Amino acid sequence: MREKFVLILVLLSSLSVCSQQPKFKKLFNGRNLNGWNVPADNIWWSVKNGVLIGKSDPHLKGSILWTNREFRDFELVTDFRFGEGTIDSGIFIRNDKQQIQLGISASLKRDMTASPYIAGLGYPVEAQPIKDILKPQDWNTIKVIAIGGYYEVWLNNIHVMTYVSKSFIPQGPIGLQVHPNNEMTIKFRNLKVAQLHQDTPH
Repeated sequence: MREKFVLILVLLSSLSVCSQQPKFKKLFNGRNLNGWNVPADNIWWSVKNGVLIGKSDPHLKGSILWTNREFRDFELVTDFRFGEGTIDSGIFIRNDKQQIQLGISASLKRDMTASPYIAGLGYPVEAQPIKDILKPQDWNTIKVIAIGGYYEVWLNNIHVMTYVSKSFIPQGPIGLQVHPNNEMTIKFRNLKVAQLHQDTPH
């Protein structure tokens, strides 16, 4: 009963925040990787024609590209497009233990786009109805709202997932993934983020 009450409070807080017009800032400038913590031996991440490209390396080690900035409550919007290979990517929320999946789950062997992956739990809920919304050969738009452990996701302007994590951390960077042990390419554009403040006067 107490958990349901907490969920209702978080939902009401989310609705209050979302009723305000978020102030977005670009996470990706379309020209280079400024603003990102680029690996010293970077062979995964590049920029071409305004598109951020993540591509697997010859040894399939994989990589996570982290923002330099850390975030608490935020709304993130980006376009993404699957390239060649078996796409297993995601948007990491504040650390590498929680993410919103993009593409094929290595453990489930099927597309789990827009579903949360939580370390130790796997996929506690599955986004719906992804098969009817996702465009595998074209650009898609995903919106992720993270308020504490409360996560909501929209895919191509359709609400597809709500989940409350008990193991979230309150602050950290946002990451993009090239999964290890996969040959894959994924593309991002129009990456932007708005910081959400629950204590903003209404």
